Amino acid sequence: MIEELKSTELIKKVGGRFKLTALIQKRLDELVQGSRPLIEDAEGRTMLEIVIQEILQDKITVETKDSKIKDKEKD
Repeated sequence: MIEELKSTELIKKVGGRFKLTALIQKRLDELVQGSRPLIEDAEGRTMLEIVIQEILQDKITVETKDSKIKDKEKD
């Protein structure tokens, strides 16, 4: 098992286990469909390891309704 999934850092970073699971699922699907990894050292890693590193390096985040509203208010 991937050690980062055992820590609470990843869960807290995303905002909960459900959001983490949904984010991982969505990004894994994108990678399977042919998207390129957003991290530089992806060679030799599994897709799950790539997704976890993308989250830890703030390359991907959960998009919420609240954040969309805040972004629109900034314009």
